[in-house]
Formats: sequence, structure tokens, C-alpha cells
Amino acid sequence: MTRRPLEILDKALNQKPVIVSLKGGREIRGILQGYDVHMNLVLDNAEEDIEGVAEKRGTLIVRGDNVIYISPSVE
Repeated sequence: MTRRPLEILDKALNQKPVIVSLKGGREIRGILQGYDVHMNLVLDNAEEDIEGVAEKRGTLIVRGDNVIYISPSVE
């Protein structure tokens, strides 16, 4: 059974945190609240990892053209 990328994102909605890698080497972790076909993301309880320290960012809207990858986090 082949799983499609959007099916995996649908399963991640409002569940465990996802890790989003962005252009420029930034990495954000948060609960995926929504997305669209352009990969614009809404993340709740977002945290940005800066030099090994997690800084809280709250709710974020991430523009899709900055996203390198999205991964369900392993906790």
C-alpha cells in the first residue's frame, strides 16, 4: 500500500509535533494545525531550536517556499 505525502500530513494534523526544516538552517517543532497545496503551514506551540536551546514561538504561519522538509517527530 503506497502512502502519499499529503496522507502522512493528514495523519499528523493536531497530533504529535512535527519537525520542519527551513531554508537558512532553521528548524521548528510544533503541532501541525493546517497546511495547503503550497505547503504553507500553521504550527501551534512552536519552538525553534537555536544552538541547542528551544525558544518558544507560539503559533506560527510558515510560508511554504521556505520549507525544506516536514517530518513527524520522534519522542
